Amino acid sequence: MDTTNLSDQEFRQFQGMIHAAAGIHMSDTKKALVCGRLGKRVSHHGLASYGEYFRYLSREREEFQIAVDLLTTNETFFFREPRHFELLRERIVPELAQPNREFRIWSGACSSGEEVYSLAMTLAETLGERRWSVLGSDISTRVLQKARSGHYDLRDAEDIPKPYLGRYCLKGVGSQDGTFLIDKRLRDRVGFRQINLNTDLPGLGEFDVIFLRNVMIYFNAETKRQVLARMLPLLRPGGYFIVSHSESLNGVTDGLVAVKPSVYRKP
Repeated sequence: MDTTNLSDQEFRQFQGMIHAAAGIHMSDTKKALVCGRLGKRVSHHGLASYGEYFRYLSREREEFQIAVDLLTTNETFFFREPRHFELLRERIVPELAQPNREFRIWSGACSSGEEVYSLAMTLAETLGERRWSVLGSDISTRVLQKARSGHYDLRDAEDIPKPYLGRYCLKGVGSQDGTFLIDKRLRDRVGFRQINLNTDLPGLGEFDVIFLRNVMIYFNAETKRQVLARMLPLLRPGGYFIVSHSESLNGVTDGLVAVKPSVYRKP
């Protein structure tokens, strides 16, 4: 079939599917994206149309997860929006870390793990051998598999501060040339789980800091309110909730107080 031939009606079906599955509002401008990301799957199964593929998804749970993965994968990189990591190092950790309990961070949409390991490097620098951990979650099983490996292309290391690169990243040799591996000391401190923020959350315990960056822009106002209502009970009083510099929670919740743009605190 011609994989560019996605009708408006078929596109609306995928819009509804991804909103129901992940809470993502996919605008009408994303029609080409759906073609580009799902066309190969339609061809792979030898189906005659996107409509036929949509019906196939209702019967095949594994393929449904693949489609969700393809439609929700977003760009990420190490130490993205570096001011947040400076704030964590210089203000949040000294303010909140206590010797009698573990300091915990949740990266709520961690994609392929770069944010999680950036957080882990920052905590290793500030807390050292004291008790700390980072949880990374995402709706996509495919990106979580990469995240768990801690194995990246050497070009991805460009934004990692040089001292951290030397201390926490192992350069590949031989067949692994051109790649690097996050040191096991950090990998042992992080965990990854598949979590859909658009449904009831599993028991995760409480966190000192929650990062939910570059996600809320895909949600409409009501979905934002629902997601925040699920996540905020897991943030300790006095804890910080951090979104991206392009996002705002103004008017979304009264459970947080703005500290500065993109940074909020639970009273």
